[in-house]
Amino acid sequence: MTTTTASALLLGICRPTSPARWQAGYSHVHAVEAHRGVDELDGGPELALCGAVVAVSSARWDPGAAGACPACTG
Repeated sequence: MTTTTASALLLGICRPTSPARWQAGYSHVHAVEAHRGVDELDGGPELALCGAVVAVSSARWDPGAAGACPACTG
């Protein structure tokens, strides 16, 4: 069983609703606070720190990543 601490931040991807939004400089990479083990996260919708609904992954949040949400970094 793979687990994370209660304060671990994982990476969440916000799927664009249209191709124009994908290219318009919107933030697509968000921070998700993990309150349960990574093995319990199935890529389903989760709420990011900024309030965006995202698909969460097991990758760690990197605030310096390209497309990182500025609201999730601070």
